[in-house]
Amino acid sequence: MIPVPGIRPVKELLHHNPARVKEVWIARQRTLSRLTDIIAICEKEGIPLYYKHMDEISHLVPDVYHQGVVAIIAEFGHACLEELISRVKRVSERSLILALDHITDEGNLASILRTAAFFGVHGVLIPKNRSVSISPQVIKRSAGGCFYVPVVRVTNMARALKRLKEEGIWIIGTSHKGRVSLYEFDWDRDLVLILGNEEKGIGHAVEKLCDELVSIPVYGKIESLNVGVATGIFLSEITRVRINPS
Repeated sequence: MIPVPGIRPVKELLHHNPARVKEVWIARQRTLSRLTDIIAICEKEGIPLYYKHMDEISHLVPDVYHQGVVAIIAEFGHACLEELISRVKRVSERSLILALDHITDEGNLASILRTAAFFGVHGVLIPKNRSVSISPQVIKRSAGGCFYVPVVRVTNMARALKRLKEEGIWIIGTSHKGRVSLYEFDWDRDLVLILGNEEKGIGHAVEKLCDELVSIPVYGKIESLNVGVATGIFLSEITRVRINPS
């Protein structure tokens, strides 16, 4: 069982896929006016609703700001790679997938998933090993964004990227070593955008598969960006180019 903490993530889950919710806990001390939607959906869908002591909820999701609300699901529900490929074949717009090469910070993963949901990314790949997973903290900090973007856990990132290449999808790495600026690159193509580890960047095996390395030009005195911030910059520019191609 996986707890989903926080008012917004619980709302997003109930609106997006109420069938996945086994039960919802609400702290007895909560003011119920902010929880009207949650209570109404639970009653409509027949989802068990329990009023618990705040300490019980805090014990269930320690070290997470849960706001006195938690939904319980059986499992997160990762997508598989072939499902993602089938999905991007069906969309009318250019496909856009993120591949996260061993992101290890929960805050960064949550930020990336929230941003990906905002910009309509079609899917996110994460490795099974040496990478942060979808935890209650990630779910809460992504504001439920992880429920709107298929997340695929892959055993071998390089193999998964090769499979996507077989479908004619471009593999684009983000790196300070990139010779092409993100403001000069032609984003009007089906692509996977690879974001690297917070300290080491993109791994060598993955970098060799890239069709191009693209960088964010530095104009100030700070030479690097948090990977979550960098993701937002890239997705904003990709969206701008695709909406207004020149």
